[in-house]
Formats: sequence, structure tokens, C-alpha cells
Amino acid sequence: MASAEDILTIAELSAHLRVHPTTIYRLLREGRIPGFRVGSAWRFSRAAIEVWEHEQVGPIDGDGHTAPPARKAKGRKPRK
Repeated sequence: MASAEDILTIAELSAHLRVHPTTIYRLLREGRIPGFRVGSAWRFSRAAIEVWEHEQVGPIDGDGHTAPPARKAKGRKPRK
């Protein structure tokens, strides 16, 4: 059974990730972060968040640095 320390609130997760609570709500809305509802409040499993964090980091190079995520090229749309 999970203890209270194993479950995070929006405020606790926000502090842990160092992002604004609005960012957490956006990630939830987009289905990009694992969470569950208890009534009208969101809760997060510390274990699930740790797995999610490791998935977000990406591959690590030989120097111990994370490789930046691939980005889509920005620019003008081709003319028709």
C-alpha cells in the first residue's frame, strides 16, 4: 500500500519539477504526464513520476550529458 509520501499533489509536483502548476494542468490535459483523480483533485504516484522523468531525459552521451531532443525545423510553409 502506498504511503502519503508516495503520492504527490499538484503543488508538491510543481515544486518537485520546478514548474508552475498551470504547466502541470497543461501536461495532464495533453495526456503527457501520469496522474489520477481523487474526487476533483489530481494526484501523482512518485514512482510513476520518476519513471516519466527518466523517459523525458533521453539518451545520455559518453560524457554523462543528455542529448537535446530532436526538434522540427521551423520556417515558412512552401508556396502553393
